[in-house]
Amino acid sequence: MTNSASTVSTDPAPADASNGPRRKRGVPEGLWLRCDSCSATIFRKQVEKMLHMCPECGHHFYVPADRRIAQLLDEESFEEWYAEMSSLDPLGFSDKKTYKQRLVDEQKKTGMRDACVVGRGYMKGRPLVFGLTDSAFIMGSMGSVVGEKLTRAIEEATRLSLPLVIVSGSGGGARMHEGIFSLMQMGKVSAALARYDEAGGLFISVLTDPTMGGVAASFASLGDVVIAEPKALIGFAGPRVVKATVKQPLPEGFQTSEFLLQHGFVDRIVARPDLRNEIARIIDYCTR
Repeated sequence: MTNSASTVSTDPAPADASNGPRRKRGVPEGLWLRCDSCSATIFRKQVEKMLHMCPECGHHFYVPADRRIAQLLDEESFEEWYAEMSSLDPLGFSDKKTYKQRLVDEQKKTGMRDACVVGRGYMKGRPLVFGLTDSAFIMGSMGSVVGEKLTRAIEEATRLSLPLVIVSGSGGGARMHEGIFSLMQMGKVSAALARYDEAGGLFISVLTDPTMGGVAASFASLGDVVIAEPKALIGFAGPRVVKATVKQPLPEGFQTSEFLLQHGFVDRIVARPDLRNEIARIIDYCTR
């Protein structure tokens, strides 16, 4: 009978030559990230716990549409509407690539059909119609699909007598690839909001970084209550364009949410971790 002790080696196992040298132990990748604003190195899990806000300076990181919905609405309460709607190419537009190919590439990159998501959901138990634009898809620009989805959502909110919340994250304004078909969405969505207002609806507009161009010049600024995330860039033309046009220095903090709060363009600034509770309180106060 063989002694069992003799079958167990106490020497370190030899390296497997076929697998090459062993990887050095260290900090796993992805645990830390650098803040775009203050350049601090911060723990990713802490950022995620704060809904993607920097714990050092309060910078609000970009969040995609699905994550934004999960942050604001009750779990599994969101019912998306018009999910299969896609843009056409009425002008046969082409720059570095054709518009058709750009749409395909953006859909693959983001997993979205277009820059807008709308539907019905619940926020802390309160039913509402919810929409958002996502800057990851052609900078959240407003083409025919974005305008049509928002218009239909507003009309449904009118029919159902529900509060309406739209979160704007559009840095591209009207989508140049669709020409006048894009520009007319500004008037179409605004007209639907006018009818919603006449019916006594409550529209809460949430402005995030960035909210620019035709979006800022139309539905994003028409809320009964306009909320902005801290330090968001909000305006029509960008600061560089404005400075080149007026040919003089711009005020400190020009086109930030803090500047616009001082000048009455927004009603309040709310940090992302408080946004869900704040919107729910506004709905309770205004719909009694």
